[in-house]
Amino acid sequence: MSMTSMNISLPEELKDYVEERLHCGYSTPSEYVRELIREDQKRRAKERLEVLLIEGLNSGDAIPANAKFWTELKREAVAKLATRKKTGK
Repeated sequence: MSMTSMNISLPEELKDYVEERLHCGYSTPSEYVRELIREDQKRRAKERLEVLLIEGLNSGDAIPANAKFWTELKREAVAKLATRKKTGK
């Protein structure tokens, strides 16, 4: 993975906190910040999934998700994929 640099400014209190975290398993401030960002990405993805699941639950009457449902869904997905490959979209 290609790396790039980003400078950030922190109040002394936060800088001290980050430096304390280095004693808890992080070798550099950058490693700590990368981990914080990854955790934030996971949290936001989980929140988005929860929103989508709630929207799905509230979207109408339930339908049975039996073998016939999954077979038909797969058939439709394969057909859409084949169409996209043909049209280049």
